[in-house]
Amino acid sequence: MGNGEEIMMWIWLVLLYGIIKGIREIVKKKALEKNATIEVLFLYTLLAFVIVLPDAKNAMGVEMRYFWLIGLKSFVIFLAWIFSFKAIKKMPISLYGVLDLSRVLFATLLGVIVLQEALGGFQVIGLVLVSTGLLLLKYKPGMGKRLQEREGEDREKVGAKIVIMAFASCLFNAVSGLLDKILMKDINSSQLQFWYLLFLVLFYFLFILVTRTKIRFFGVLKNYWIWILSLLIVVADRVLFLANGMDASRVTVMTLLKQAGCVVTILAGRFLFHEKNTGHKLFCAAIIIAGIVTGVM
Repeated sequence: MGNGEEIMMWIWLVLLYGIIKGIREIVKKKALEKNATIEVLFLYTLLAFVIVLPDAKNAMGVEMRYFWLIGLKSFVIFLAWIFSFKAIKKMPISLYGVLDLSRVLFATLLGVIVLQEALGGFQVIGLVLVSTGLLLLKYKPGMGKRLQEREGEDREKVGAKIVIMAFASCLFNAVSGLLDKILMKDINSSQLQFWYLLFLVLFYFLFILVTRTKIRFFGVLKNYWIWILSLLIVVADRVLFLANGMDASRVTVMTLLKQAGCVVTILAGRFLFHEKNTGHKLFCAAIIIAGIVTGVM
């Protein structure tokens, strides 16, 4: 495969990941309507591991020196998901959406500082456009004073601890993306996915034992949204790992491409959840897409 073909391949793979990520957010919302957070997290991770078990033979042969990095990635994701769910539960979703933008900034900075990736002019412009589109998505221009005052009151109710959790989740997700890029230089996607999910299941199991959290296994297994969520995480991770394994892929550009999932959530909000202001959201999506196109130039 030529260099040009490889570049197009990882770009399409990351775009596919972004779309699946958007679909996954919708399914996650549906799953949480029927079960508690830790039930969803543990069961869908466990089911995802069961799905990849047939590929176990291809996951063998990993050198011992890589296991601590895989374990670190799993622990980072374990913390990221716990923090994000706690933050979303206790703060206005609009405020969390703004804080979640820091994930893009964290990932970009890590790519530049740790991997020595060059951040060109087009990438800077793309990052600005994506951030602008996402900010406008959360704050519609021309809001009344009363609504602004109400949002201000909501912010005051959010403690510093919850805000720190939201930022920590964004940082940990960015670190996970960095570890993917580092690990995929020496191991394959089957190896990373198998061991990462195994470690993640063990972390959630230990969390349940230590906190003595009760899991309604039969009730959770009846929640078909969790089964769909498990399949989506397996497909999305495999696609992303393949992209990270390509030498031409860049973390800074991949960060921008992943934001394509926002278009999926906007359309789902309009047609599935009957949300309003679709025109404004699509306008913001156009800005985001412009940023994505600019970022990969």
